[in-house]
Amino acid sequence: MVGNNAIRGSRVGSGPMGESERGDAAPRTVVSYWCARGHETRPSFARDGEVDVPDTWDCPRCGLPAGTDRENPPQAPRNEPYKTHLAYVKERRSDQDGATLLEEALRAMRERGVGGGS
Repeated sequence: MVGNNAIRGSRVGSGPMGESERGDAAPRTVVSYWCARGHETRPSFARDGEVDVPDTWDCPRCGLPAGTDRENPPQAPRNEPYKTHLAYVKERRSDQDGATLLEEALRAMRERGVGGGS
């Protein structure tokens, strides 16, 4: 036997809805942004005076920063390569400092009888 449920098979919000039921749409401003690869992005912002339009926007296609000036888009950020701990130490110490520290450490080990070298 089939039930007498009038909304059987319906989903919430599936009925016809027009502007009269949702209310009026807020006035919008569409801004064009261009990245260094020439991609254009056009997000829209509310025109209520409280929302500041950002100077840059991330390009959804390539991830580069995009700006409002088509002829001069922002440059891609420079990624620093990964540095090892040794690379950071070499930035702070000269080779002579390293040799001096190594000699001090070896001397301390020999005095304790560790390592067995002469």
